[in-house]
Order: sequence, then structure tokens, then C-alpha cells
Amino acid sequence: MPKTMHAAVVTAFKQPLQLQEWAVPRPGPGQILVKTEACGVCHTDLHAANGDWPLKPAPPFIPGHEAIGIVVALGAGVTTVKEGDRVGVPWLYSACGHCEYCLSAWETVCDQAQFGGYTQNGGFAEYLLADPDYVARIPAGLGAKEAAPLICAGVTTYKGIKETEARPGEWIAISGCGGLGHLAIQYAKAMGLLVCGVDIDDGKLDHARRLGADLVINASTQDPADVLAHETGGGAHGVLITAPSLPAFKQGVAMTRKRGTCALVGLPPGSFPLDIFNLVAGAITVRGSFVGTRQDMAECLDFAARGKVRADIELQPLTAINRVFERLAHGDVPSRVVLDFADPPAAVAADSHPDHALVQQVSA
Repeated sequence: MPKTMHAAVVTAFKQPLQLQEWAVPRPGPGQILVKTEACGVCHTDLHAANGDWPLKPAPPFIPGHEAIGIVVALGAGVTTVKEGDRVGVPWLYSACGHCEYCLSAWETVCDQAQFGGYTQNGGFAEYLLADPDYVARIPAGLGAKEAAPLICAGVTTYKGIKETEARPGEWIAISGCGGLGHLAIQYAKAMGLLVCGVDIDDGKLDHARRLGADLVINASTQDPADVLAHETGGGAHGVLITAPSLPAFKQGVAMTRKRGTCALVGLPPGSFPLDIFNLVAGAITVRGSFVGTRQDMAECLDFAARGKVRADIELQPLTAINRVFERLAHGDVPSRVVLDFADPPAAVAADSHPDHALVQQVSA
């Protein structure tokens, strides 16, 4: 076991991440140590690095909540995983286990929940600690790189679809057909739904068709609510809004048919108005959906293990993280980026920081 590791670290909000050499952490009681094989990059990581949300992480910290790796050490008392297991360390890092939400299998909204790459150091590092009770169990036959986006983007969209309560044979509209949406389309088709993909990018809409979307709408040239009402006889039974766009939120509610449900998983800043009269008169439900539970995680990974869902991934080294963040900020990532840890960053001289040694700034 090496004594040090490379990590991409947020040292200050809205600044480039720095590649630093940190001590490999040691698992305490009830913890495990995971050697990272791959880690997906999520828009939430960019929000974390910028300090965009009201509850902010505390620099310095290591982002990354789509880490897949091999368990290499166990803390005292750990019995639920063993060395050599492949696991994922997701956004839901841990929860209290005894509140009303945890006891009713809604641990994602536990008031004491901890979040990977946010309140706990995450997967933009060669090693990370994890809570064995909350890691994702990666099925045999599903590789690390393929699994990485599924433990956030995959489970988030899968859970969001479930929250719409749309039934097989009914219509679901997926607003945003990129990194989250391309997975949502596949899950929805695997769940027996009729799928409408909505976006403003013709390339993403073409991709949605190839993934099996039954209808696509370019929201920059057509009114999605009007088209869906005409094509489906009243609108979508379920709507999943993945796009971090306030206009998309307004359009999503308008696309929902009477007694339908619009589930929100995108997180744009600000708020959006609701048409109260039509919401009430149409008995429409608008519902937030926040990642997914451990059971949702097992289900969403099983779909992938059986070949029903496959993330489109682009592999990048850890040293490219700032370029990836810049592309994310400009909407220039068509699907999902995964950091590949097969080739470690080149070693460079370190300074004398008392806790961890600064190596170099990651490529901008």
C-alpha cells in the first residue's frame, strides 16, 4: 500500500482544482478504503467547486461522487464487504439509519446525511474512504468505467422515472437528452414506457432517436406542450426534467397531462412560477426527486448488468479535470465524462504542507 496518493482538490471556490499529493487515508472503525479505478464527473461536482449552493462544502476538499474501485482495507468491525470487492462510492455517502426517513427507506432525505465529494472527500483521488453500509455493490460483468456514471446519473434518472408513477405503455417526456437524459431514455424504454425526448440540440435529439425515443421535440423551434398534447392525446403521463434550465422547468409542467406527475431532478439556480389554476384544475403533481435509495441503486445497476442500459462515456485522465469543468460550464459535454485511474498522474516535486503536499496545479 503506498503512503501517498494524487488527488484533484478544491482549495478555494471558483478557482482551478489543484493536483496535490495527500496521505492515503486509513480506515477507522466501520470504514473501508477503496482504491479508485474510475470516477465519473457530474455537474454537481462543478457546483461544489464553485460553492454555488446554500449548504457549501469546506475547502480544501476532494470532489467526486461517482467513484468505482476495489476495497483494499477494512476498518474494525466491518463485515458487510470484504477486500477485493468492487464497490461504488455515491453521492449518498451515509445517513443516520434511525430517523423516520431512514426507517422508511428514504435515507436520501435524512437530515444527517453525508454526501460524497461534498461533505466527505470523494473520488477525484487514487484512494478514498467509504461507509460499507452505503456503497453500491457493482454486479459481476459490469466494468468500473461503465458503472461510474450509473451510481449518480443513472440512479437519479431511474428514481425520477419511478417518481412520475408512469406505467408501462404510458408516455413519459424526458426534458434534456444529454448526460442524464440519455440514460433516462434507456431506463424508460426498459421499463416499458413510450418516450418523448425534448431538447434544443438537434444532435442530442438524433441520439435520443437512436436510443429508442418514440418522439423527439426541439423546444427551440416547437412548443413541446402543444406537440405532446397533439401526439399523445393530452400530454405526458410523466415528465422528468433533467435540464438545469428554468425555461425547461416551466415547459415540463406544461407538458404534463391531467393527473400526471412532473418530477424534477435538474438543479438550476433560482425559482420558477407555477400556473396554480391549471395545476389545481388538472390535478397535476410536481415532485422533487433526489438521487435514489440503496434499493434504487441496486435496481438501476441490475438494468445495466443485463445490458438494458449503457452510459455513453468519454475517458479523461485526472489531470484533465479543469478542462472538463470548463466544458461542463459551457454545455460542451454531450454525455458523461469518466476519469480513468489506470494511468496515474506523473509524479512531481512536493512542498512542505503539514497535512498534504502540494504537487502542481492541474492543467487549466
